[in-house]
Amino acid sequence: MYTMTNDYDDDAIVNPSANPHFDTLLAARLSRRQALGGMGGAATGALLGALALPGCGGSDGAADDATPAPAPAAPRLGFAPVAKTLADRITAPEGYQVSILHALGDPMHWGDASWQDDGSETPESYERRIGCGHDGMYFFGLSDDGRFDAGRSDRGLLCVNHEYVVAPYGLHPAGRTVTDGKRPAAEVDKEILAHGASVVEVRRKAGGADMEMVRGSPYNRRVTSATPMDFGGPAAGHAKLVSKLSPDGRRAFGMNNNCACGYTPWGTYLTCEENYLNVIGRAAGDDARRSAAEIVALKRYGLPEGRKNPYGWDTPEGEPYQRWNSRVSAASAAEDYRHIFNSFGWVVEIDPFRPGSTPVKRSALGRFNHEGAWPAPAVAGQPIVIYSGDDARNEYVFKYVSDALWDPADVNGGSAAGAKYLDRGTLYVARFNDDGTGEWLELAHGKGGLDASCPLYPFADQGDVLMHCRLAADWRGATKMDRPEWGGVNPRNGEVYMTMTNNAKRTADTLNAANPRVGNKNGHIVRWREIGGQAGTMFQWDVYLFGARADGKQSENLSGLTDDNDFSSPDGLYFDQRTAPGGAGLLWIQTDDGAYTDVTNCMMLAALPGQVGDGAAVTTREGQATRKGADATADSVRRFLVGPVDCEITGVVVTPDGKTLFVNVQHPGEDKGDFTTNTFTSHWPGNQAPASDSAHHGHKRPRSATVVITRRDGGPIAL
Repeated sequence: MYTMTNDYDDDAIVNPSANPHFDTLLAARLSRRQALGGMGGAATGALLGALALPGCGGSDGAADDATPAPAPAAPRLGFAPVAKTLADRITAPEGYQVSILHALGDPMHWGDASWQDDGSETPESYERRIGCGHDGMYFFGLSDDGRFDAGRSDRGLLCVNHEYVVAPYGLHPAGRTVTDGKRPAAEVDKEILAHGASVVEVRRKAGGADMEMVRGSPYNRRVTSATPMDFGGPAAGHAKLVSKLSPDGRRAFGMNNNCACGYTPWGTYLTCEENYLNVIGRAAGDDARRSAAEIVALKRYGLPEGRKNPYGWDTPEGEPYQRWNSRVSAASAAEDYRHIFNSFGWVVEIDPFRPGSTPVKRSALGRFNHEGAWPAPAVAGQPIVIYSGDDARNEYVFKYVSDALWDPADVNGGSAAGAKYLDRGTLYVARFNDDGTGEWLELAHGKGGLDASCPLYPFADQGDVLMHCRLAADWRGATKMDRPEWGGVNPRNGEVYMTMTNNAKRTADTLNAANPRVGNKNGHIVRWREIGGQAGTMFQWDVYLFGARADGKQSENLSGLTDDNDFSSPDGLYFDQRTAPGGAGLLWIQTDDGAYTDVTNCMMLAALPGQVGDGAAVTTREGQATRKGADATADSVRRFLVGPVDCEITGVVVTPDGKTLFVNVQHPGEDKGDFTTNTFTSHWPGNQAPASDSAHHGHKRPRSATVVITRRDGGPIAL
């Protein structure tokens, strides 16, 4: 989701496998151009036409299964596009209002002082304060009797991820302190408790669709990097999860760098650990104390010996801080923290309706840099299907299919329902074939060479396969992708979308149909249609949109973007789930950009997606053939808002009635500023909030925050 300068390189490649890259597979398809006699439009269309043919490459009957059912009438965008801007505030369409729901450090209960704007809040108070680095989130309607109500809009529980501490101008009086390579324990404690997620009750203010946090609600809670958790699924109790904190391998302590999220039809929140390498180190010389298999696994997941803990959480004196270094220091795993690294990188299920419940790390969904966990719409009598991206260059796209079939009677089933649907199922990884089809490869112990005799890595059991599913995917021959980030399933036709944020390192000799521009700084969005139902094992794919500047200064504008809808580095992505007429299926696209910030801050767009194969074959200025979705038009894609300076726009959810939109703003102002004068490149949200908002107005330190956007006339958002 972000790049933490000098701390963590999310561009690092730790996949040494010989699997063909997405680029290579597509290049193989394009090599047929010579046989077709040149680069003309007709030849290109014939070459790539398979992408638009329903059912191609499928099994018997696949063509019928792949043909999409007629969709309901599409909604229409009903707002004027927002212009690009460098203003240090959120700029929304005419007729809309913006309010601050909560920001870093806001107290969730009574008894704690409000934000002081000087970093003086105590570490322990962050067990009751809003955390740092707002990211993915979801709104759950709350009934009067305290249960999940999927149709409720005026009252609900809002779950928000807190991905990381922003390098960290807000938390400490004068920024991060490092003395002789060591961090003060008090600063580390505060950062540990500022990570994780917040659950808060929200309700509509009288007379409109705007929302406020209910301070003191019994539902308000923090889940942090210190919260005790359980493991569920095949890895629970595994020998490679044993530690001094969990001698039986069934407990975890904290979740870290939670980026995007998901939700379940029974009413629980799925929050996903992504860049957890930020908080873990490993001592120099540790390889000598490890088996060959352990060394392979640790390196594949980015933790070689001698790697320093970027946050320095393992540097204060005392036992509590030793768990942030995954080194061998005792005679057995139950006496040290050698396996603590394996306890991170999972999907965590939180029951927001039971504040005293224990979060559960659902191991059946695999372990990697989880960007999120996006469910397909639940259908009675069919499996639960969840998609995930491994957010790192050259990593993979995954799909989980439950063994249990969905029973609507399990709504409000909490963690028990989670165990039923999320602890037993099949994890798949995607391979994109060179004919425009794709297949899901099963990651199961004893199948496809995933066993103790595997020459890449000896998989002991299914828990081992899931704990090291990157290695399992390597062996099965999955397709390397360019940083799969946020995804979503279109509720109108079941097609799946996933953002590929950018790749500025693209060179002329690696161009292909899916990456046809030299120095692709602006990214694109891949989509696919499942064949044989959402749980099927075959699919078709194309590229929905290519990011670009309308002026063409960085890369070719393949999707016909204009000043009203051009964008760069698509990251956040969300399909509107509103139940009110006309809105379901509206696509929200958010950016985390460093390539277009000379002209505009990061933004969010609203789009009306089509379907796989609705576009055309084209040839780029470099002579590279590609296939894209339909061109963006003023009617299909519009810029909805622009954020403040240096921010990332991330996290979005709409109430079921479509009248209230929640959006997160992460790291405004980044880490640049002067603590002595409280002067920063951004002073948001203090400069956005009106004077009547005493909790946020006038503060100088920039803070990540959740905003509420409504129409002044009370109408549905964006329509």
